[in-house]
Amino acid sequence: MDAKCTVYRTADFIGKRWTLLILLEMYKNKGGWKRYSAIKGKLPDITAKILSARLKELEKLGLVSKKVDASSYPIKCEYSLTPSGTDFIRIIKGIKGWALKWNIKNKACESQDCSECSI
Repeated sequence: MDAKCTVYRTADFIGKRWTLLILLEMYKNKGGWKRYSAIKGKLPDITAKILSARLKELEKLGLVSKKVDASSYPIKCEYSLTPSGTDFIRIIKGIKGWALKWNIKNKACESQDCSECSI
């Protein structure tokens, strides 16, 4: 497959570990701005290096927006889904719908809108 192919390029960022979970965490509770530490706190197994790298990638792809508050110390960085990122949540919902129908059964997620992942 050609590396310039749209499917190839999309699969490249979707397939990276933590990407979908970061987007999902940012979507929870109606989106809005979330501090780096809040995202990290909800994904305790992710390393700081990987979280920083994924957020930079998602920002570069236009799925996440970043704002920096340097008016006090420590500097605060907050992240929010862009309209493109929010639209991508539909893809994650589609993956969940497929998994519930065909493959992965989970008592907490039996309905399309579960409390665990908020989708």
